[in-house]
Amino acid sequence: MRTFINTALALIAFAANSALCRLALGKSAIDAASFSTIRLASGAVALAVISAWFSKNTSTEARGNWPSAAMLFLYAVAFSFAYLSLSIGTGALILFGAVQTTMILAAILSGERPGFLVWSGLVLAMVGLVYLVSPGLTAPSPTGSALMAVAGIAWGGYSLRGRGANHPLFETTSNFVRSVPLAAAVSLVTNQTYLVSANGILLAIISGAITSGIGYVIWYAALKGLTATRAAMVQLAVPVLAAFAGVIFLSEAISLRLIISAILILGGISLAVTSR
Repeated sequence: MRTFINTALALIAFAANSALCRLALGKSAIDAASFSTIRLASGAVALAVISAWFSKNTSTEARGNWPSAAMLFLYAVAFSFAYLSLSIGTGALILFGAVQTTMILAAILSGERPGFLVWSGLVLAMVGLVYLVSPGLTAPSPTGSALMAVAGIAWGGYSLRGRGANHPLFETTSNFVRSVPLAAAVSLVTNQTYLVSANGILLAIISGAITSGIGYVIWYAALKGLTATRAAMVQLAVPVLAAFAGVIFLSEAISLRLIISAILILGGISLAVTSR
């Protein structure tokens, strides 16, 4: 039950990140580099405060590392720049398709052999994803698609490394702190395209402090109860959640296709994660 609750909260946070980013960039409230930097910096501050509170009664010997921080940075920056040219549903689909592929390939290479029900659930969920995005959506931007694929691969690697975290809160905090100067360097390189507003800053802070920082800590905790294959599978729900966020926050019309695809995707995920 703890794994179920943590997983559900983490997936909601992931979908919210897509909505927040698209809201900020789609309305030109902030530039992509600044959004990434503020997102990571606010996440680092929020996590540092939480870590300081819990460190009173907990060992804090475990810390993050530069490889994980680099993956976090690469994900965040590629994610932001990709959403300059992708819709929320298309971006979420490419992102978590890349995440799922990365994690399943890693699982197979490590010796994990998914059973028939897991593969059946995967096929059912993928059918739902394909049905969700075609043929109504226009072809996405090649540059945006490539950037989002990079973001997905980086997030998949970050998730796999996080499965071994003994102290997810402190390790996530350290990774966020390490990623900030990397993101700031990107902002310096792209300083001619600065575009910052109060609304854009607020959306970036919410994305960083709540749906990223705290969301990733919850995800780290959830990963302890999930195999690599199932961790990849459950994330297929995020594009559906993101699509519903588009309906709520971007005034997109709800459709029968969205409802049917949600049933297929969530049904496939349920089949995979409840199999033995």
